[in-house]
Amino acid sequence: MQLVLVIFGIAAIGYLLGSIQIKGIGLGTSMVLMVALVFGHLGFEVPGVIKDFGLVIFVGSVGLIAGPVFFQNFKQKAFAYIILGAVIIAAGVSTTWAVCSLMDTPAGLGAGIFSGALTSTPALAAAMEAAADPLIPVGYGIAYLFGVIGVVLYVQVCPKILGKDLQKEAAEFAAFLGDSSNEAKEMPRHKPSPEAAGLPVITIVLLMGLLLGKVSIALPGGIQFSLGTTGGPLFLGILAGYFLQKAPIALPDTKTLGALRELGLMLFLIGAGVDAGQGFLEVLRNYGWQLFVQGLLITLVPMIIGSFVAIKLLKLNTIAVLGAICGGMTSTPALGALISSAKTDQVTVAYAATYPIALILVVAGAQILLAIL
Repeated sequence: MQLVLVIFGIAAIGYLLGSIQIKGIGLGTSMVLMVALVFGHLGFEVPGVIKDFGLVIFVGSVGLIAGPVFFQNFKQKAFAYIILGAVIIAAGVSTTWAVCSLMDTPAGLGAGIFSGALTSTPALAAAMEAAADPLIPVGYGIAYLFGVIGVVLYVQVCPKILGKDLQKEAAEFAAFLGDSSNEAKEMPRHKPSPEAAGLPVITIVLLMGLLLGKVSIALPGGIQFSLGTTGGPLFLGILAGYFLQKAPIALPDTKTLGALRELGLMLFLIGAGVDAGQGFLEVLRNYGWQLFVQGLLITLVPMIIGSFVAIKLLKLNTIAVLGAICGGMTSTPALGALISSAKTDQVTVAYAATYPIALILVVAGAQILLAIL
């Protein structure tokens, strides 16, 4: 019972504080992470299965929502999303190498900061597998906080700096996808039965996605790549959302998926925040605030470079740019914040299109940094 109280206590406080906006900018659901950090620092614990459970529900729902229009957008802009994902990760690796070399940061700490700044657990795992260095998770923990908050704030501040109206941009992006409304519309689905609300399909998709995520592929250089807990359910969700939309089976409607997406994000942020909060201040005292500054730069520079390339060179719509930035930074919390501020689920299309290349390259990037720092 105490665990349940802790979970709902963090969620309630986080949502209340997240609803506060200053000049139209707020942390929204991501404030749940901040509250969870405090609870973690105070000694509260949440089992890791809560974080994993929430993450799987979130990315699976995102995939099912994005699936019906994903392939249309990807076919038209595939090259742009691949380039953008590569540019963001390359900028992250370059920035990490530059600041860590300048400040004489150890390789393990640098690889950890890189993984945390891009909020990439797969990169952290790959780095720890490549080098048994206790400084890797330390760097990850220091950079992770701003890695989350920085991207969440960036996708809200960026449109204001550019003078863009997100709702207008969403309408234009919807027209590009062949939909005249800027609201999240019901996809052409068969009506689910009242009892199930499409839940049987969701559970099967998530199960198959988790199994897909466990498949490991050997890449050049001895790198082992797998889609993992995030990528597997996401891509199975996309495939199911696209190919099953006209099938004679009960599929969940977008309102159900939207509720599941928010629930999953909340549980993921609670688990991640409590984990990161344990010993966070002690780490800062031991290794200094300069590491936090490094994490800040490694988070901001790739987003700024990525936005410039997406807008000036690739000529992407603002909604597509911001969704792709979330995907390129592999930031689940930022995607949730962007959906809330843009008031459309269509941002998930660009996120899902950019995420795959970013996921592969961020894992490789962490291992490259261990070799060159």
